[in-house]
Amino acid sequence: MFMTKQYLKMARPLGVAIVALSLGACATYKDEFATINSRLDQLDTKVQGAAQSAESANQSAQQANQRLDQMEGRLQRLESAPRRSPRG
Repeated sequence: MFMTKQYLKMARPLGVAIVALSLGACATYKDEFATINSRLDQLDTKVQGAAQSAESANQSAQQANQRLDQMEGRLQRLESAPRRSPRG
């Protein structure tokens, strides 16, 4: 029984020291998490900007394709039109 009390006397301060150190470590992690969250926010902003640029480029490409389709139809009509004889 004497040994158990002696171990308890040693274990309590040791346990308190471990808890104090772990709580102290959380404070430093809080700063690191804030830095990481800030970087994630910056990346999120960049990704949203890139997505908007990609959407804009996609719309421009679709408009260009529509214009090309219109021009192709006109070219086919011109090529299939009867040849005109020269004047003179």
